[in-house]
Amino acid sequence: MTTDLRIVYMGTPDFAVAPLKALIDNGFNIVGVITAPDKPAGRGQKIMQSAVKLFADEQGINTLQPTNLKNPEFIEELKALNANFQIVVAFRMLPEMVWNMPEHGTMNLHASLLPQYRGAAPINWAIINGEKETGVSTFLLNHEIDTGNLLEQEKTEITPNMTAGELHDILMEVGARLVVKSTTAIANGTTKPQPQSNLELKAAPKIFKPDCKVDWDQPIDQIHDLIRGLSPYPAAWSVIQDKESSKKLNFKIQEANKIVGTHKFTSGSILSDDKTTLKIAVNGGFIKLNKIQLEGKKAMEIKTLLNGFSFSNYRIENN
Repeated sequence: MTTDLRIVYMGTPDFAVAPLKALIDNGFNIVGVITAPDKPAGRGQKIMQSAVKLFADEQGINTLQPTNLKNPEFIEELKALNANFQIVVAFRMLPEMVWNMPEHGTMNLHASLLPQYRGAAPINWAIINGEKETGVSTFLLNHEIDTGNLLEQEKTEITPNMTAGELHDILMEVGARLVVKSTTAIANGTTKPQPQSNLELKAAPKIFKPDCKVDWDQPIDQIHDLIRGLSPYPAAWSVIQDKESSKKLNFKIQEANKIVGTHKFTSGSILSDDKTTLKIAVNGGFIKLNKIQLEGKKAMEIKTLLNGFSFSNYRIENN
């Protein structure tokens, strides 16, 4: 059986552009796109459109940008598109009246091997927790978040120094292929949805600022995994304090690597030649900072930063 799909696609950030492009490149009929409303951003509060909105406009696709997904006017506009299948990638929670509307249901792409890492930040948490592999999953939406019947999955290796940004870009392309594969199966009537297993689950909740602060007393691997799992955004952070005053400065860590070894320094000790190198002593070695952003400054390579800033009078706060 082959079904002529009329697809409504829902997504907002860059991660959602690649699957939409892949669907179009493979000849699928996208009758409408739902994305986030335009909003002011940056210091100048310039009105910004989502990555999906910009791409949809380039393709000449009808786009809806509801603020309220239960708004009767939006529901009528959605019904008027006469879609029989919906695809959601990096959007937001849908009310049942939306996800249950099309004949063939609503499919979601999630950046983990479900049921593991259900939640808002699966890419970050997989690296923070030191996982060696992750992947992407397609599934059909139901009442509970990220719990619907699985359609397809594909695994991806997490290499030892991979950052969340690098993994994001890999999963974006793998996910695009999987969306096309799953949508093709829906069109051909060959899907065999399977319930998710009842494993001991690891969650992927939204990340808040306190989650990102480095505890320099933790083992080196745990610190390194936190830094790369939050790189480049929202970024791990810490605080330095002037040894002779109460002056404190927050800093974000954009790039770092670990140097495994033994030493006699206290965890959190700052070591720098004030020229090219900045290291923090930790349990099991050193975290070598390669690019950081001091509070109120732009992110800089350490060599550039040390041209105008000395860490010799600073220590890590509470260490």
